[in-house]
Amino acid sequence: MAKQEYIIAPSILSADFARLGEEVDKVVSAGADWVHFDVMDNHYVPNLTIGPLVCEALRKYGILVPIDVHLMVQPVDSLIENFADCGATYITFHPEASEDVDRSIHLIKKNQCKAGLVLNPASPLSLLDNFWEKLDMILLMSVNPGFAGQDFIPSVLNKVSTLRKIIDDKGLKVRLEVDGGIKLGNIAEIAKAGGDTFVAGSAIFGENNYQEIITKIRKKLD
Repeated sequence: MAKQEYIIAPSILSADFARLGEEVDKVVSAGADWVHFDVMDNHYVPNLTIGPLVCEALRKYGILVPIDVHLMVQPVDSLIENFADCGATYITFHPEASEDVDRSIHLIKKNQCKAGLVLNPASPLSLLDNFWEKLDMILLMSVNPGFAGQDFIPSVLNKVSTLRKIIDDKGLKVRLEVDGGIKLGNIAEIAKAGGDTFVAGSAIFGENNYQEIITKIRKKLD
């Protein structure tokens, strides 16, 4: 079996927004694979964060790595098109927030982006039924969405393991992303359960030396 390719995707929600371009450039130079966007609308979740223009600004700044956009918004379709136009690579959304999940997935792919669905800690896996073959990524929230800096919910590990088995049994090429409370002390356990893509915000941007912390994370994944 080929060695698992792990992806580290720092969330800019924890970055210094006064120096965002510089911050993202530094974290990518330090070894981050992707950049993760937490897009909140103060409607689907109780917080308001960033929109497509920030994505466009980072592309214009010269950020070339994949931009992974997690839409915590309702409705989703108009922002799908806006983020695609502004340089997104992956776009994920919550099935409960879409009026027509199949249409939203199709819209993402029509706009040349990779599509994913997001499950909250209490969301049933049955929400993925009928969509397995259409997904490029499944994002499991390991905190309740809305705010950075929350602790990892341990029960989500069981859901990670279950999803990994389903993905492998079906022979799907679907990334299994985990977001929320990921840090140096638990990332190896999450990877062992089956996660392969890790969103880390304060665990990376809260450190002074990005290269040092990303190197330590990589060692935990070896």
